[in-house]
Amino acid sequence: MAHKIKFGTDGWRAIIANEFTVENVARVALATAVWTKNKYDRPSIVIGHDCRFAGELFVETAVKVFLSQGVHVKMAKGFVSTPMISLAATQYNCGVGVIITASHNPPAYNGYKLKADFGGPLAPSDVQEIEDMILDHHSIDLNSISIEDAIAAGDVEIVDIETRYVDHVKANFDLEAIQNSGLKFVYDAMYGAGQNVMKRILPDITFMHCEHNPSFYGQAPEPISKNLQELEAFLKANPGFDCALSTDGDADRIGLHDGKGNFVDSHHIILLLLNYMVKYKKMTGEVVTAFSCTPRIEKLAMHFGLEHTTTKIGFKEIATIMVQRDVLLGGEESGGIAVKGHIPERDGIWMGLIIWEFMAKSGKTLDQLIQEVYEIVGEFKFERNDLHITEELKLSIVENCKNNVYKQFGDYKVREVKTTDGWKYFFDDERWMMIRASGTEPVLRTYAEAPTLEEVRKILKMTQETICN
Repeated sequence: MAHKIKFGTDGWRAIIANEFTVENVARVALATAVWTKNKYDRPSIVIGHDCRFAGELFVETAVKVFLSQGVHVKMAKGFVSTPMISLAATQYNCGVGVIITASHNPPAYNGYKLKADFGGPLAPSDVQEIEDMILDHHSIDLNSISIEDAIAAGDVEIVDIETRYVDHVKANFDLEAIQNSGLKFVYDAMYGAGQNVMKRILPDITFMHCEHNPSFYGQAPEPISKNLQELEAFLKANPGFDCALSTDGDADRIGLHDGKGNFVDSHHIILLLLNYMVKYKKMTGEVVTAFSCTPRIEKLAMHFGLEHTTTKIGFKEIATIMVQRDVLLGGEESGGIAVKGHIPERDGIWMGLIIWEFMAKSGKTLDQLIQEVYEIVGEFKFERNDLHITEELKLSIVENCKNNVYKQFGDYKVREVKTTDGWKYFFDDERWMMIRASGTEPVLRTYAEAPTLEEVRKILKMTQETICN
């Protein structure tokens, strides 16, 4: 019996050689090609892969399937980031963009993400249509299709989307101001797809983990504090740096450190971006954030007189709104942020460059810029704890949440519960905790916010003791 392929909050992901196989990629590619043919008179797909193992093999598999269905293909030269594919989809007027990536997942995984012609994630309804079209088996003779012959015939074009991305960055940022600011920056690619492009954008900064290593040295390439210990240690051992940017495996998520090696989470990054774009650049628009984000973002939006909308988790939910309305910023707790003036797509490098331009042009340190935001929304800390528990226990906890079993977590009594996507338990105006099963990994996520990091960790510890015992 064929494996049932399901798309999660951001694409289909599976373990390489287990479920992520040539056969299964071909099944997904066939559904993608048929859907694209049904939707467009002149169907075309742009496709690329990131730095993961066998990316090139899986791209070639998908390209052969697309060719078998008469779809014109633009194939990226070398490894690329997800934002590069999204940008290329709109620049080349392609119906669909496909990127072979498992993003921030552990090295054993690969995946398949779908991008729309507007340069962002394909709408959930469209993704569902493609998923529903995936056959149990395909009858395409992949060995009989030659990509070289297709290139010669003009049915496949090899495109340099990295250079197009670099040109797009140069047209939208004051790179000279960043380079001449006297500020010292570090970029950590986590062995991911941002490594080459950042060397072209800002060649004189300090680079870490910018070599091609499909195993990521065994580390899941997610830019969260616990995965960036080497970067933190480097900053603490080498005083004088002003800020460090890190991006995940496909470079659509951002992580940030100040010069002292302190991690700056996505909530703070979103607040910094809003402050720069509204107060300093006089930009306007709606603010759209996922359910797991801090309520302080809504507080800052209100301060600036901007509308705020909360969505379910999954950037495709945010992107759908960005295409329909005048949105200034769309963001997630997990480090995926998009802004007006770029594509409606998460882009870690783009967000990092905005922060660095903010620092360069304001003449302020990252700490000073964060304090500027705290004066409006108040000081806070946030942390997420991923619980790797049995499926049985995970389902039991989710059922307890559904049935409103939890009234208290240790010392913290629940005042209010919100259930947009997961369960967000509010203890008072400054403290909350959230429980949600991941849509892309076999884990249960717990999130907490409080005035100090010590208290955040206390809340997370009490949560774990309450739900896992």
